[in-house]
Amino acid sequence: MRSTSNPVFRNLQPQQGGYAGFGQAPGAGQYANDPYGQQASQYQYGQQPPQYPGGYQQPYQPAVPTTRPMTIDDVVQKTGITLGVTILGAIVSYALTAGNHGLALPFVLVGGLGGFVLAMIMTFGRKQDNPALVLSYAALEGLMLGAFSFLFTNVAFGGVGGSGLIAQAVLGTFGVFFGMLVVYKTGAIRVTPRLTRMVVGAMIGVLVLMLGNAVAAIFTSGGFGLRDGGPLAIVFSLVVIAVAAFSFLLDFDAADQLIRAQAPEKAAWGVAFGLTVTLVWLYLEILRLLSYFQGDR
Repeated sequence: MRSTSNPVFRNLQPQQGGYAGFGQAPGAGQYANDPYGQQASQYQYGQQPPQYPGGYQQPYQPAVPTTRPMTIDDVVQKTGITLGVTILGAIVSYALTAGNHGLALPFVLVGGLGGFVLAMIMTFGRKQDNPALVLSYAALEGLMLGAFSFLFTNVAFGGVGGSGLIAQAVLGTFGVFFGMLVVYKTGAIRVTPRLTRMVVGAMIGVLVLMLGNAVAAIFTSGGFGLRDGGPLAIVFSLVVIAVAAFSFLLDFDAADQLIRAQAPEKAAWGVAFGLTVTLVWLYLEILRLLSYFQGDR
């Protein structure tokens, strides 16, 4: 499977009978929960089933598989549930923060750091298919998003635009998502190894610039000028949004490959997690870009 810009799918290495992190289907001639602890093929080549008192033999009855291959419906359903938890968490967080401004910073720190830790656990621990962890991540991201959106748009904290800016950012985020889905489905842009390398390289470059700007801002006002609302900051935000948009193509392709490989149904939770990570990143960047046009930050 090709590499993807989303760290969730990057660790999924193809194996015979399934993908790492999502389990393996029983091999040919082997059944899950075999009551004899043997392969069915043993009975086809002369080996007799266990004998019981009276000379009777217990017939071999293979167990019915307990899982089924993942489908596009599973991806849509699990992604919808995950995003629903994130949006609900954001609404609750925003309402609580509006009522008590002192909750804003704790919500951002707890949600942001907690979500980051869970993301690392799921990615490197290969637990992306664990629904409890995925939904916990979604709740923490919602907690962070609601408080961050309030801080970023409320005049009392130096923000601009108010709730209208949040609505624009949400519409822009889902507009980009569905636009890239159409681009992928129509084949207007094909996912190739070269495109994958370009997107991954761009993501690394963007991350390095963000970290460098944050460090520089400690010593000089505005750092490198990537987040001060000026022309350079606008260009940088547009580049970040473009990189996030193209990463959707790689994630859609990775999900398609899992479906074609007949990965287990629970693998859809990993796809939902990956798409949620990119959607949150895209929303935050669009919100920041829109704020530049509302006034000086």
